[in-house]
Amino acid sequence: MLPIKILIVEDSLVFRELLVQNLSKDPAIQVVAVAKDPFEARDAILAHHPDVMTLDVELPRMNGIEFLRKLMPQYPLPVVVISSLSDKVFDALNAGAVDFVAKPAVSSRAQLEEFIKNELLVKIKIASTAKISNIKKVTMAQEQQKLAVKGKDLIVAIGASTGGTEAIFSVVKEFGTDIPGIVVVQHMPPGFTEMYAKRLNDQCRIKVKEARTGDRVLPGSMLIAPGGDMHMHLLKVNGVYQVECKKGPRVNGHCPSVDVLFDSVAKVAGRDALGIILTGMGGDGAKGLLAMRQAGAKTIGQDESTCVVYGMPKVAYDLGAVEYQEKLSDIPRRTYALLNKM
Repeated sequence: MLPIKILIVEDSLVFRELLVQNLSKDPAIQVVAVAKDPFEARDAILAHHPDVMTLDVELPRMNGIEFLRKLMPQYPLPVVVISSLSDKVFDALNAGAVDFVAKPAVSSRAQLEEFIKNELLVKIKIASTAKISNIKKVTMAQEQQKLAVKGKDLIVAIGASTGGTEAIFSVVKEFGTDIPGIVVVQHMPPGFTEMYAKRLNDQCRIKVKEARTGDRVLPGSMLIAPGGDMHMHLLKVNGVYQVECKKGPRVNGHCPSVDVLFDSVAKVAGRDALGIILTGMGGDGAKGLLAMRQAGAKTIGQDESTCVVYGMPKVAYDLGAVEYQEKLSDIPRRTYALLNKM
């Protein structure tokens, strides 16, 4: 099997050399070029045709986001953004990046090498399998669907990973304030989930926030599990849905885990829930979605043709957890249609 050809775009000489040294240790990786700014990167792309590019957001001569917007229409390729804690990373994802890693705030060379090995390298390998044609800017909301059946205490649960930030937005931007309460796990580093929630809150009709223990899951609102070391569980206290975020070991390599959330939804909401599994690598959420379906919930999976990475939805579909498989653009319509029958 041919190695994955990597172009590293990073203006820091020290960090650039560290990336080259450590990524090159993996036999599945071949660093074919490095660049310190977008102009050098463009020339390197034409000369070496890399399979994946790592990209710093803050670069001289042209920032990484502007570079992505100019690059992707002409030379689409998988891009993994390396970013400090900033909401600019979501602009990069909207501009066409597959995924991102949070640049660690450490000075130890050993810690940086651990970050490259355990986080960046994994994202690069996932990005090499991504369908770039499915990474598209989300368009403005279409005509709003309506919820005909009101008054029922329903829950919508969503899980996603690679490509999920834009996929979730594509779905929830179509929801009106009549939508039942939504709980979400999107695999993301700590700090970024709060910024992502605020971004969605500004761009959608529904209210969106990063979840905290005790938050109520109310109609017309969405709670996003905080990134880090806590899992999010659905509870029902005195007849009201709320969430609990508590520390726990990684499940399927993730914390928060979609499976943990979906399992709790299956137990607490049963047939009064609807589960949606979107693009992502691996199988997190598949067993939980199956538990939801077995408990009487309705379930939707994103189809292969619109996934950036058809991993999580595929595993769920193969398990029999997906009742309806839909293109991303059709998921809001299907969601309302199912809710109106519940």
